[in-house]
Amino acid sequence: MTQQATPTRPAPRGKLRRVLPLLMTAWLVLEIWLLVQVSSWLGGLTVLLLLVAGALIGGSLIKRAGLKALSAAVEQSKNPQSQQPQTGTSMTVLAGLLLIVPGFLSDLVALTLLFPPTRALWRMAGRRVADKALRATSAVGADPLADAVRLQEQLRIHRPDGKVIQGEVVDPEGRPSGPQGPDTTYRPPING
Repeated sequence: MTQQATPTRPAPRGKLRRVLPLLMTAWLVLEIWLLVQVSSWLGGLTVLLLLVAGALIGGSLIKRAGLKALSAAVEQSKNPQSQQPQTGTSMTVLAGLLLIVPGFLSDLVALTLLFPPTRALWRMAGRRVADKALRATSAVGADPLADAVRLQEQLRIHRPDGKVIQGEVVDPEGRPSGPQGPDTTYRPPING
């Protein structure tokens, strides 16, 4: 007699996954309504020119942020120990993408990502969300955001030269526990 596997219930969806489709639909309806209102006030051709200008500015922002990130990466590869200041390229790229998306509400959010005072508020909110996701006790694979934040934290642990040394702490027999002097035993160099 063979046993059949009982079907398991899928893991419950997170709060964000339940609400996100509704938020996206509301955003889209609001963008369309705002486009219709502004085009009735300014005219269709003016709105079209504004949307094209927003897309061009967004593309140039993304290009500039990419070049800035590339130059920072080249500088970091030349001197791995140097501490590079934050370039803010992720916020600039997001602002560029929002400018490319047709709509005035997305353009307004993009502008808040570009100005330093509001950019700091967005960064603070992002850190708060990332910290909350990091502290989440969900299983690996259950929450993609928590998995991404955990991976980023693990990558910070690695050495600047990219080498990771796996090891295990072993307490040799015969050594008393507690504070001791420096370990002066010979160890051969690690060849990598």
